[in-house]
Amino acid sequence: MSKRRSHEGTGDVPAQPVSRRQFIKRVACGSLVLGSAGTLLSACAAPVNPEAEGQAAAPPSENPSQLIPFPAEDGTWSLPGSNSGSIPAGPGEMQIANIGAFPFEASQVKTLRPDIFQPGHFSLFDILVHLSENRGIALDFHFDEQMDTHVIDAIDGHTGWWYEAYYSNGWYESNAFRMDMYPYKNDTTMRLDKTQGKRLNLIYDSFREEVGRLAGNGGKVIIPELTVRTYKGEREFQGVEVTAHNVRSDVLKPGNVTALDALLSLAERGDLSQIGLTWHERIGQADPVDSYWVSQIDEARADGGCGFVYETGPLAFSGFGGTHIHIPSDTRITLSPEYALWFWICLGRGRVGF
Repeated sequence: MSKRRSHEGTGDVPAQPVSRRQFIKRVACGSLVLGSAGTLLSACAAPVNPEAEGQAAAPPSENPSQLIPFPAEDGTWSLPGSNSGSIPAGPGEMQIANIGAFPFEASQVKTLRPDIFQPGHFSLFDILVHLSENRGIALDFHFDEQMDTHVIDAIDGHTGWWYEAYYSNGWYESNAFRMDMYPYKNDTTMRLDKTQGKRLNLIYDSFREEVGRLAGNGGKVIIPELTVRTYKGEREFQGVEVTAHNVRSDVLKPGNVTALDALLSLAERGDLSQIGLTWHERIGQADPVDSYWVSQIDEARADGGCGFVYETGPLAFSGFGGTHIHIPSDTRITLSPEYALWFWICLGRGRVGF
């Protein structure tokens, strides 16, 4: 499929330098899975501003629901389906380095992955295809079954493209996550740029390994290594079979496994005693959030400036290499990750404690 672009634009946005405190803050605030309405949430919701370092963050403007236990108090394993995210609507923009900044209307974007997304929801890749059809971007792509994803062959005749994105009030970060599985929400910022061929090939290799691992396990999602760290200690699990719990059936089609499902599966089989979830429509200046956050694992419960963050994916891209990204765990598809890590952090005024 190929389309020609119709106009030029502003191109890429240069990366900004970060201080040591900003860097640590990014570790602490990563992945939007914290679950407490205290210092930690307000600090993570505040913009990263070097001039404001060391100042107390404003209280969060959020709307959390009551903590939801899993299993429920009556011992059942069902989760309420009353909370749902907004259907994307309104204007958005995608930047393509050295080509342009292209506007779109979210309600007009359709998904190429109806196996993943419910009607009205779509991925960042779907936006690119929409722009190729309506804004004249010259896009060549194909679906690669061995990687279970759509691959950009060329844009405007140039190869080697990858993307970065962030949700409301976030920041750009490296990722090794399929673009056609990255859910779009209102106020998402995204850009495409040329990347090193070696890194792109390694990302594609990790996708092939995931598909191969899934096939080797007979279609079952089995995580080789899953670690949970709380202030009470560390627990390691091997060969964790993960099943879909369809917590976000408003966004994802039933049967799709998410990062959150790994914890729920551990609790369901009795390896964890309790998981607590809290629904947040917004947090501080981050709006919308529209996701369940993990507020409790066993006896450890998020409180004040302390809570949980996570990462999952290929070990070769662990942490800020590409697995620690700001997709909430309840909408982050996991095909067959090599590892998963949930850990406890504390963010205080002027310092970070682990």
